[in-house]
Amino acid sequence: MNKISLLCATTALVLPSMALAQSTGTTEMETKDTIVVTGTRQQAVDGVQVPDTSKTRQVLTSEFIQRQVPGQSVDEIINMMPGVSFQNNDPFGASGGTLSIRGFDATRISQTIDGIPVNDTGNYSIYSGQQLDPELIERIDVSLGSTDVDSPTASATGSTVNYRSRIPTDDFHVRLQGSVGSYAFMRLFGVLDTGIFTPFGTKAWISGSQTSYENPYNRNSKLLKDQFNAKVYQPIGSGRDFISAAFQYNRGRNNNFSSGVLRTDPTVLTVSGTSPKQVLNSVPRLVGTGSTNRFPLTRGERAYDQGSCQTDTPQAGVADAPNTCGTAFDYSYNPNDIRNIRVNSRFTLADGLVLTVDPSYQYTRANGGASAVIGNEKGFTKAASGGNPAITTPIFGFIGGRPYFGTDLNGDGDLLDTVEVYSPSQTETKRFIVISSLRWDVTDTQTLRLSYTYDHGHHRQTGESGFLGQNGYALSLFPVDNPIVGINGIVPQKRDRLSYAILNKISGDYRGEFFDSRLTINAGIAAPFFKRDLNNHCVTENTGNGFIDCIPDAASQAAFLAANPTYQPPQHRVIKYNRILPNGGFTYDLVSNLSVYANYAKGLQVASTDNLYNSFSFPVTSDAAKPKPETTDNIDGGLRYRSSKVQAQLAAWYTFYKNRLASAYDPELDQTVYRNLGTVHKHGFDGSIAYQPIEQLSVYAFGSYLKSKIIDDVINGECTAAQATAHTSGCQLAGDPIFAATAGRRESGSPTYTFGGRIEGKLGPVELGVQAKRTGPRFINDVNLPVVQSYTLNGVVTTYQVYGAKTPAYTLVDLDARVGLGWLGVKDDRTYVQFNVTNVFDKLYVGGFSGNLSNATVRNAFIGSPRAYSATLVVGF
Repeated sequence: MNKISLLCATTALVLPSMALAQSTGTTEMETKDTIVVTGTRQQAVDGVQVPDTSKTRQVLTSEFIQRQVPGQSVDEIINMMPGVSFQNNDPFGASGGTLSIRGFDATRISQTIDGIPVNDTGNYSIYSGQQLDPELIERIDVSLGSTDVDSPTASATGSTVNYRSRIPTDDFHVRLQGSVGSYAFMRLFGVLDTGIFTPFGTKAWISGSQTSYENPYNRNSKLLKDQFNAKVYQPIGSGRDFISAAFQYNRGRNNNFSSGVLRTDPTVLTVSGTSPKQVLNSVPRLVGTGSTNRFPLTRGERAYDQGSCQTDTPQAGVADAPNTCGTAFDYSYNPNDIRNIRVNSRFTLADGLVLTVDPSYQYTRANGGASAVIGNEKGFTKAASGGNPAITTPIFGFIGGRPYFGTDLNGDGDLLDTVEVYSPSQTETKRFIVISSLRWDVTDTQTLRLSYTYDHGHHRQTGESGFLGQNGYALSLFPVDNPIVGINGIVPQKRDRLSYAILNKISGDYRGEFFDSRLTINAGIAAPFFKRDLNNHCVTENTGNGFIDCIPDAASQAAFLAANPTYQPPQHRVIKYNRILPNGGFTYDLVSNLSVYANYAKGLQVASTDNLYNSFSFPVTSDAAKPKPETTDNIDGGLRYRSSKVQAQLAAWYTFYKNRLASAYDPELDQTVYRNLGTVHKHGFDGSIAYQPIEQLSVYAFGSYLKSKIIDDVINGECTAAQATAHTSGCQLAGDPIFAATAGRRESGSPTYTFGGRIEGKLGPVELGVQAKRTGPRFINDVNLPVVQSYTLNGVVTTYQVYGAKTPAYTLVDLDARVGLGWLGVKDDRTYVQFNVTNVFDKLYVGGFSGNLSNATVRNAFIGSPRAYSATLVVGF
């Protein structure tokens, strides 16, 4: 089999074997800078591609991406892949959503841009509304079951989502577009490609976008997003060496909005006198508060009006108490400012010896959470109890979920009042990463690579307070900039942490071709060394849930600890994890265009810094202080057919998931803590086929099936004397453990199946597309039982059902149409009008939610995104 080396920029061409969304080193290792000459260049079929690797991967290129709603989140776009499930919180993508891949939630999925992680360093979350503008994305590459050997991630027990910004064009180009749509949607986007502007081949682009719209459910809730990006690409010499630098700035100013209580029972049972009383539960949202009491039953119930309010006028000499104005979740915000610089580079040191270096820096400033709390003008005092001394001298800080200032907050001249203040959870992150590798082509068919990855995250978490306006909204979205200062200069704050998440990772891998390159073998090993340097400057309560009391003054803090001897003082802990992670696989060409492949990879997730702080209630030597890392053994394999007209893949997979981390009851500590819950086995099938019989028509179909099995029952509490007497919950004696019957059950939160497809047709200047996806039912809890509530009457506990065991399956249909404007004398491919309709039939469905262990807890869930329209004019030259 002949091969031709291409002397061009590394990422200038989209080749069939290139996984261009990983680090530069992984891209080089998997492709070896060559393409196979078969007489027909194998490309994506209308934007769908299955790369020829030993892992189960799926790729969507810009051709597919640009057909979706302008500005849409990358995580909503990949919802049209097998194995992926995403519930968007709104039609246009700025307010986030809920992602899972093969049953793993977003905190167990590594997401990267240009090979650089975008997961939160503190809790591993993926913020889908803060991703790169889709017009700038060349391709999205999803590895459905494993990560790359050099990936700088602590959270990839599941899959990886990699996407890469496009290379600047050789010629000068400008693209301007404007969009309007439902819910006052307006978006402007523009990008300028400089073309090659130096004798050395330098080229660049610069872009900007602005998006605004109303929340579909609460029109008082606004979403604003500004984003600016730039990229410079410099080829080095006449070969494949290059260096590129990209910059992103994202500014989001979003109101929070309420989810719905996941219960649909038509009545609420309360005890009245000697009998239960049925109270009609007719409205899903209480007008004027934004609160909910059940999930919508009809499309008309989705929208609500939180109403307007005014704070009370303070009165001197009176102990004023706040009304509820500003306390609704919808009055709070989730603002963010994100900046990052990403560099990718490749250098040929000698014949067959290639160095790649990808450094990056990211700065994030954001806050959120339920933010309105009751601030106290007085100090905190406490009566003596349980043999512990009283606190008679008032102390000041953030205690028991309330700030105590010791100053006049409402300007009425006294110190008698309680006042609503705005206290979001503030986070500032500074993250520096270097991914480097040295690749040696031993022969034309044998390659070795040595990689080193360094990831340093500086994570500062505080919770200062700011004032609310008379309308209940915060006067400043970032109270940290101008916080309320208390007596003696004290700044009460709900948390005060400084964390360092540090990774040093060494890895090596091998790639070999045999039997005239029909067989390709990949093998690798990674050795990550994780360090979590944790500094908690607050007192930790003995609850196991990380509740803290922040008291800046040392003497006051000592008095508080004396009155609460079971609480833990401020602490500094250093926790380390390390593990050897092997991986390997092969691809084998059976006949022309048809290959078989298989892969094994070990995945790892260490406890996040946020969850490790929850364990500060316990001695550093206890198991609860250092939960074991999650690990996965991922095995997948399948068949793959790739040609210029067909891209098809069928995969089977099995995952052994050990030491699952979650909050659960610990019988030794007699508390709910973040701990290991045992083993889960997952397996399933993924498949897709894209077919383009003629240039004017393409068809794409995909589907997945997931089965998970929790191996053991999980302890969920301890028997009380009353339960032992009544022999409920399996109790015989007080103090016996209560087990949740999870053994043999499926994990909650992920659909049991998904399938869908897309048809696209072209007729002259008109292009039409229709896509649909059906998402299967999702269990709400790990015991797979209906959700229940109960009441007690005359000593008898009566249980009644408020929701089923799982959410219903749902089907969403989207339409898109593009009309070229060539009749105006412009180029059709650059100037056109595009129309998009999402959720065409306005399906009411349950959106994202987090599953839980017990069926006795009612969960909250987002309401599925409603139907929305948009029209976009794109002008290019």
